[in-house]
Amino acid sequence: MKKTTGQNREITRHWRPATQAVRGGTWRSEHGETSEALFLSSGFTYDDAETVAARFAGEQDGMTYSRLQNPTVQMLEERIALMEGAEACRAQATGMAAITTALLCQLQMGDHVVAARAAFGSCRWLTDNLLPKWGISTTTIDSRDNDAWKAAIQPNTKVFFFETPANPTMDIVDMAYVCGLAKEHGITTVVDNAFATSVLQRPMDFGADVVAYSATKLMDGQGRVLAGAVCGSQKWMDEVLLPFQRNTGPNLSPFNAWVVHKGLETLELRAVRQSENALAVGKFLESRVPHIMHPGLESHPQHALAMQQMKACGPIFAFEVDGGRKQAHALLNGLQLIDISNNIGDARSLMCHPASSTHHGMGPEAREAMGVGEGMIRINVGLEDPADLIEDLDQALKAAGL
Repeated sequence: MKKTTGQNREITRHWRPATQAVRGGTWRSEHGETSEALFLSSGFTYDDAETVAARFAGEQDGMTYSRLQNPTVQMLEERIALMEGAEACRAQATGMAAITTALLCQLQMGDHVVAARAAFGSCRWLTDNLLPKWGISTTTIDSRDNDAWKAAIQPNTKVFFFETPANPTMDIVDMAYVCGLAKEHGITTVVDNAFATSVLQRPMDFGADVVAYSATKLMDGQGRVLAGAVCGSQKWMDEVLLPFQRNTGPNLSPFNAWVVHKGLETLELRAVRQSENALAVGKFLESRVPHIMHPGLESHPQHALAMQQMKACGPIFAFEVDGGRKQAHALLNGLQLIDISNNIGDARSLMCHPASSTHHGMGPEAREAMGVGEGMIRINVGLEDPADLIEDLDQALKAAGL
């Protein structure tokens, strides 16, 4: 591959997904390094003052300041965009920075947002607390109900915002319908795709306008760094998102970008294997717990829709025990192999109690309305042998009286 081939869309857009994940976005310096270079530089120099003026005026391509662009970060952005099927991508410092940027860059006082009620706790904080402070109203709905989306539209509705699958209830949104409805009304659709990534699901294929990520999750996939990303059209990115990011600074560090960039090389291998492992673990738990929320299982009420939209249902799902928080904690405390952790997307298996961790800040009433009960447990299934995970779960279930 030539030094700049990975940045040439006329070539890279014809590559198949696995090739894009390994080589897309790569730019090699004059040294011809095989592994992408890490540019730990806050600023850049110029041969003359005229070059500075041309770059800041947007008349010449090139680096100016790492809050605006950085070679390592730019490589990551190009690779994510290719894999997503998007025209452009901008990386962010964290997943929540990505969600915040994707929403705030396009909203102003007097606007209205329709948001799914099932969402990560911090996402609900944005829609329930932050946006109203700035005069932006929000209607939260059951995202599984297509009619609810239509009924919630107001004359000032600017954004539809949802996760699918949702964290942690695993609600599935009919993306083709919801995105089509949004386009009919001139509404921008923002989809949080962190549970699936482009390897398992590409929301833009179903009409989504903007796709946001916590790249901390499956993209890094090994619990090392925080990162986020927002994908969209080149026009939207340049005219709407970039001015916000340029002047507020939620940028990703070059080192974290480099780590995620290398993680993308194995993303498909990990996501597919972890999905297979999660399905095996889910089938075991299905007969042992009162209620399980795994879209890959036929018992899930939206199984057929999930299979239409996703290549596989990912490594994350949830289940419930009847004994509330006490029994849920007892189960977690009985684990010997699986870690208790609130992270997801990791190559290691992790479990947590959302009501007392990721969704604690929402309060009991909001959690109940969302479907996050005191007996709910979320699991991220990793790359371990599923037989070992099942053995660990079996003994922990018995320790908890199940």
